[in-house]
Amino acid sequence: MYDVTIVGAGIVGTFIARELSKYNLNILLVEKENDVSKGATRANSAIVHGGYDAKPGTLMAKLNARGNALFDKVSKELEIPFERIGSFVLATNKEEMDTIDELYDRGMENGIPSMEILTGDEIREMEKNISKNVIGGLHAKTAGIVGPWELAIALTENSMENGVELKLNTEVKDIEKNEDNYKIKTNNEDIDTKYIINCAGIYADKINNMVSKNAFTITPRRGEYYVLDKDCGVEFINKVIFQSPTKLGKGVLLVPTVHGNLLVGPNAENIDDKEGTQTTYDGLRFIKQISNKSSENIPFRENIRTFAGLRAQASTNDFIIEESRDAKGFINVAGIKSPGLSASPAIAEYVIDIFKNIKKDLELKEKFNPIRKSPIVFMNLEDDEKNKLIKKDEKYGRIICRCEMITEAEIVEAINRAPQARTVDAIKRKVRPGAGRCQGGFCGPRIVEILARELNISPEEVLKDNNNSNILVGKTDKGNGGNMDA
Repeated sequence: MYDVTIVGAGIVGTFIARELSKYNLNILLVEKENDVSKGATRANSAIVHGGYDAKPGTLMAKLNARGNALFDKVSKELEIPFERIGSFVLATNKEEMDTIDELYDRGMENGIPSMEILTGDEIREMEKNISKNVIGGLHAKTAGIVGPWELAIALTENSMENGVELKLNTEVKDIEKNEDNYKIKTNNEDIDTKYIINCAGIYADKINNMVSKNAFTITPRRGEYYVLDKDCGVEFINKVIFQSPTKLGKGVLLVPTVHGNLLVGPNAENIDDKEGTQTTYDGLRFIKQISNKSSENIPFRENIRTFAGLRAQASTNDFIIEESRDAKGFINVAGIKSPGLSASPAIAEYVIDIFKNIKKDLELKEKFNPIRKSPIVFMNLEDDEKNKLIKKDEKYGRIICRCEMITEAEIVEAINRAPQARTVDAIKRKVRPGAGRCQGGFCGPRIVEILARELNISPEEVLKDNNNSNILVGKTDKGNGGNMDA
């Protein structure tokens, strides 16, 4: 019998797992996918919002402001990439400048520090590539960028070090509500637990409806993105660039990533398919057209990939974070769309406060360890440090990914370090081979070889990402009489 089972290992579920691991509890984190951070956490704008946008009085406003302030401490403890680069919201006409004034007033009411309204010329002094049509904007200095999947992986690792159990490939099929506990029926086994925390993202409504008559709905809202090469990055834009917001969201934006790329997007399209993460011609064309409002010379010729993610749009238009009224001990954490990433550390605190009112005898651990040491990033080391590592382990001397300068030793560590990376894309999320200009064209086959060797499986069993995404399916005898993997 577990004390607490958390359903969903995205950024919110993993933050809550880490926060709960501070207490003497038997905690289980379950995820239907074969890795953590594979939902909205994997495909988003990677922004820590300043907090001026959310409507005052909402959970979004309260938790964004608090969450933003927590990121310095969290990123230091977990050694994950985070930078406070600031953001602009741009206006190109008087009506949009009125919106800028409203955002400033809203930010003041939300208690957001370090905001100012600037003219177009003042903005272009800081960002040379901003459109000549911009007449002014809001500058929020506390906004930042983060590596969202790196953060979720680090949170999971730190949670597991502090006693949390992780079960992947475990999909909740039904939940049986008993007098004082729950039986979670999964594709693998039945799980007995006293309490459940529902962090299932776009499936949170489905999980809630297994135990509660108080229904809500989650609508998938698809957003598509371009990823531009590192030659762009901070050379083109230094801050997060928003357009004046609309009813559907914060508009198409320009975002330098913590790894030096440039994101352009997203659009916003409500869809019915909760697995609809494909990109579309119309969506990507829309992003190109609308992004020109921020800058006329975005170098789309440097695009190295496109992707799409799904945001969880709740019927309540606010975060849903509460104990179910008709299912005691069942806590919903749902509708966590933007600014969900920004609010995530504060959401975890908020959930713990709710949980303390349910389980009043919580005891803190004496030996909770908040520190997680990051893996070695070989390319960031000085030459003498690199030479020492190579002498210690020759695998550091073998570069597998030339775009990102990732060594074999880093890939091996990613495979063997919890949460274990068992697919090509899981390794990409952990240490970035395949994230560069060639998108795995050169390093992909070597990564397959290393995975097969380290996991003691055949190359045909190696997956790209999702289950059944086998890269190799057999051998062919065609071509010059020799054998080739197919």
